[in-house]
Amino acid sequence: MAFTAKDVQALREKTGCGMMDCKKALVECDGNMDAAVDYLREKGLASQAKKSSRVAAEGVVVTTVKNGAGVVLEVNTETDFVASNDEFKACALKIAEIVADENPADVEALMNTKGADGATAAEMIQEIFLKFRENIQIRRFVRYEGDVATYVHGGGRIGVMVKFDTDVAGKDGFVEFGKDIAMQIAAANPGYLDQASVPADVLEHEKGILISQMKEDPKMAGKPDAVLAKIVEGKIGKFYKENCLVDQAFVKDGDLSVAQYVQNTAKALGGNIKIVSYVRLERGEGIEKRSDNFADEVASMVK
Repeated sequence: MAFTAKDVQALREKTGCGMMDCKKALVECDGNMDAAVDYLREKGLASQAKKSSRVAAEGVVVTTVKNGAGVVLEVNTETDFVASNDEFKACALKIAEIVADENPADVEALMNTKGADGATAAEMIQEIFLKFRENIQIRRFVRYEGDVATYVHGGGRIGVMVKFDTDVAGKDGFVEFGKDIAMQIAAANPGYLDQASVPADVLEHEKGILISQMKEDPKMAGKPDAVLAKIVEGKIGKFYKENCLVDQAFVKDGDLSVAQYVQNTAKALGGNIKIVSYVRLERGEGIEKRSDNFADEVASMVK
């Protein structure tokens, strides 16, 4: 029995499943709509689609370094019960390895990319869904090539990856150094790598706030704008020390800046080290979590 694009759309509207899944179901069922619906239900896809609108703000951030490529990846789910499950974490790590090996362009491409065992990321997610029946989503990932260091904090709450330009990556001590920098980023959460990385509009906004603060100070209010501007230039150093990675105080030794720690390590290892870039992913950041009262929810189901 032949079917048309309108049939695929109709099946999608009935089940909430993706277009490709609906097309495959109609192919498998020779165009029979009712059989295709049953096919998608049996595969668990219809149930999965219905739950895909539920908020998934828990989950895990994982990292991997493989064959000269590093990856940090976030996979979300609905509850910390599932997020802490070893099978869920292992699935997330396998997907990160796919990213390292295959370098997909984005999450959509990743979903259709196969891992070493022949399963696509989408199929891995579906398998985990069928076990836990929660909305599970690959949210984002970043992949670097070259000399990288990674660090995961809090059992997957924060994941960090740092890329270096260096000629001492193979020397003893570099791995520990790289982890120290990644831990710094996890703990201090710098907004920028260095002063040159701070956008001009951000800097001007910060200077404007400092000038407004001084004008509110009776001791400073009468000073000319030119004088206030010079004072601001001195004060902006504090902004850099708080927000720029290389200017921050090193968490393991507050007497050193991160830049000084990098320089000292490079000298000790007999080479050069430069931090090129970094990424810090925190689980669920930016996702509005549900605030439902569980007791009220149960009560509403009983009524």
